[in-house]
Amino acid sequence: MTQLRLIIVLAGAAVLAATLVAASLLSAGEANTSTPAPAASDLFAGVPQDGLAVGDPDAPVTLVEYADLQCPYCAEWAVRTMPALVEDYVRTGQLRIVFHGLAFLGPDSDKAVRAAIAASAGDRLWNMVDGFYRSQGSENSGWVTDDLIGQIAAQAGLDGGELRDRGDESWVDEELSRANAAAQSAGVQGTPSFELGPTGGKLELVELSSLDPEGLTPLIDDLLE
Repeated sequence: MTQLRLIIVLAGAAVLAATLVAASLLSAGEANTSTPAPAASDLFAGVPQDGLAVGDPDAPVTLVEYADLQCPYCAEWAVRTMPALVEDYVRTGQLRIVFHGLAFLGPDSDKAVRAAIAASAGDRLWNMVDGFYRSQGSENSGWVTDDLIGQIAAQAGLDGGELRDRGDESWVDEELSRANAAAQSAGVQGTPSFELGPTGGKLELVELSSLDPEGLTPLIDDLLE
């Protein structure tokens, strides 16, 4: 993806992007070096996906994740907490999770999130997100290669070439613009950030006490009571 295209996609969100970069650069050095895609995760096997969302659309509680697929803290949260949420809340029909991908850290962020959004057309976005987090490399080192996209896509039952082509389509641009607008409206100042609330009701930006499940599950439990 060219720098010009990245600038176009983020037009109107410059202030947000600058804030997010400032909030996340301290963690950039913690990213792992580039590695091949690991074995496919079975985290989402049998769990319904619909576009950007995973879980029962009638689940009583909705969680919205704002994340950059290059953000080390986002990957850390995904490893520590996402499996517990899926097993304890999503699979049991209590929680649905929606992904809003941001691409403020640079070209690898943009390439990864476009492939993930493209996979939403086949209801496999979360498989791609999971794969990118588990394969995360050093920031803008070129770790998001066509081969890596192909490996993660194949594990999700998708065609990597088709995902790369779809990633340049206008509807993906529109989804990125919607994610940036939603982040600005919610007051997101760093990643990962989350909105939580009753499905179909008002969602509130929440402050995590930690990246472990205990940083979020008490808030979900309160909403379920």
